[in-house]
Amino acid sequence: MAIQAPYIGGKSGKVDLDEAVFGESFHEPLVHRCVRAELNARRQGSASTRTRGEVAMTGAKAWRQKGTGRARAGALSSPQRTGGGVAFGPKPRSYTVKVNRKERKRALRAVLSLHADRGSLAAVDTGSFDSPATKVAAKALDGFGDGGRALIVLADGEENAVLSFRNLGNATVLHASAVGVADVIGAARLVASPDALDHLTRVAGAEEASK
Repeated sequence: MAIQAPYIGGKSGKVDLDEAVFGESFHEPLVHRCVRAELNARRQGSASTRTRGEVAMTGAKAWRQKGTGRARAGALSSPQRTGGGVAFGPKPRSYTVKVNRKERKRALRAVLSLHADRGSLAAVDTGSFDSPATKVAAKALDGFGDGGRALIVLADGEENAVLSFRNLGNATVLHASAVGVADVIGAARLVASPDALDHLTRVAGAEEASK
């Protein structure tokens, strides 16, 4: 049975999907690992605190060891004192998680197939957007799926559609080349232009999947 996705936004019919890409079984551990890697890659890792050796504080002993009636104290830069250094605080670091190319492609196939299987994937004819029209975009999404957040994937030369969908509060617009596993799995609905679907099919590695 061929895998298809319906058109929304006025155009009738369905678009055929490559079974090698959109017929992949779901691999939860693999998808989790790829999502974690993508989200970690977005972290700056620039948080930094000063240790007791880095704060601008005298290194002299606070007061003499004996005879004051107070507890023994060393440098004022110790972590337990106000204005002192931070013990075990964050320092700049990389949160990168290694995921190889074949794993990433297989995970992308898995999440695309999940949308295709549950009927939350649709195609949109961007040729109908002669000019930016948010009302047309809203009407296209109306009635499709459960009304959750939609990921709109578009390709080059579809600027009018980009301008139309990006004003919708329940939609995120991405270029096909910027779509990751985390973006797809995090969307309740996936809407893509035919050109964007072709790009995703190539990126997901249909040729490797069919071997």
